[in-house]
Amino acid sequence: MTDLERQLQGYRLTTAEILYHLPDHPGLLQTFVWQKLDLAPRYPELQRFLDFWSHHIDGRLHSVRVASTGVVRPSELRNCAAEFRLH
Repeated sequence: MTDLERQLQGYRLTTAEILYHLPDHPGLLQTFVWQKLDLAPRYPELQRFLDFWSHHIDGRLHSVRVASTGVVRPSELRNCAAEFRLH
């Protein structure tokens, strides 16, 4: 499925700011930014990524902040009846 098809089915551009503890220095926090098309409000892609993180990456999660917006809105998508090209 292409990104445009996903957006037309309700997928939204989702950005997650992930704060995690450094494995060698647990008192320090590091930031990781994740961005992908995902379905709000359940965010299955983000959930899969966070499950992978918690099982395979040493840095323990501190917090996750999520923002999401629709990239293509129905009012911005129109059919074109004709196309004219000038050379």
